[in-house]
Amino acid sequence: MANVKPETGVAMILETGVRRILAPNPSPMTYWGTNTYLVGEKQVAVIDPGPLDETHFKAICDATAGGSSVSHIVVTHAHLDHSAGAPELARRLDVPCVAFGPASRGVSPLMQRLIEEGLESSGEGVDRQFSPDITLEDGEVLSGDTWSLEAIWTPGHLSNHICLAMGDAVFTGDHVMDWATSIVSPPDGDVGAFLASCEKLLMRSDRIFYPGHGAPVLNPTERTQWLIDHRKERESQILELLSNGPQALQSIVETIYADVPKSLFGAAKRNVFAHLIDLYERDVVSVTPMLTDNATYALK
Repeated sequence: MANVKPETGVAMILETGVRRILAPNPSPMTYWGTNTYLVGEKQVAVIDPGPLDETHFKAICDATAGGSSVSHIVVTHAHLDHSAGAPELARRLDVPCVAFGPASRGVSPLMQRLIEEGLESSGEGVDRQFSPDITLEDGEVLSGDTWSLEAIWTPGHLSNHICLAMGDAVFTGDHVMDWATSIVSPPDGDVGAFLASCEKLLMRSDRIFYPGHGAPVLNPTERTQWLIDHRKERESQILELLSNGPQALQSIVETIYADVPKSLFGAAKRNVFAHLIDLYERDVVSVTPMLTDNATYALK
């Protein structure tokens, strides 16, 4: 389970009842590619079937042939690199697709207002067509013959994001990964919700996290706390700048990310905007003229 790229398309045993198949979709956003997990021995749940890709479908079907069968397709969240293949795989195998809901389920009232006011999606590959056959509520348990998965609603990266706990092992989707921080880009992403979801995971005592991309997280508590501290540090930088007077979002980005290539400023702007929305919602900052990514912000 070392941080070494696994072979694409090969079902690797991670522990009893857990196998991983790496999808052939590497990119700067997906790292080595999407991790598809197979849970169970004879009756198998497929977690995050990944992209709509024939070679990946074949790898999943080959790994579950010969004495085992798939009973459920489970999706952690409706981003295309996790969910796009789910409907077709579910149709071919004649099994239900299970998730918290479509991409928009769980969106906060403030984010919904911003959407209605015209704030466009960040374009991070949201699967607007995704709709599960069965919805899995927060705390609900999905069971097979030798396994059970408890849904932990963890909005932040996306409002319909769930982690799935199998005892003290948790499949964390894109919420907690070792190789990168989770992207939180409004209105699809929500920093306040992300931090609350991290605190939710901290209340547990888990042994290992299996993320949607990259190697297993062997220090779940420490990594989750680091993600919280990282976001809080970014918030402190923003507040320090605003202590000098009102600032436009672009000015904040150019100061905080002075050493970052300008080609990455778009993502950086979304990240800072996510923090400013959270600060506005907590009544820490004011905005002129209205809450947009081109507004001017000030401390209250």
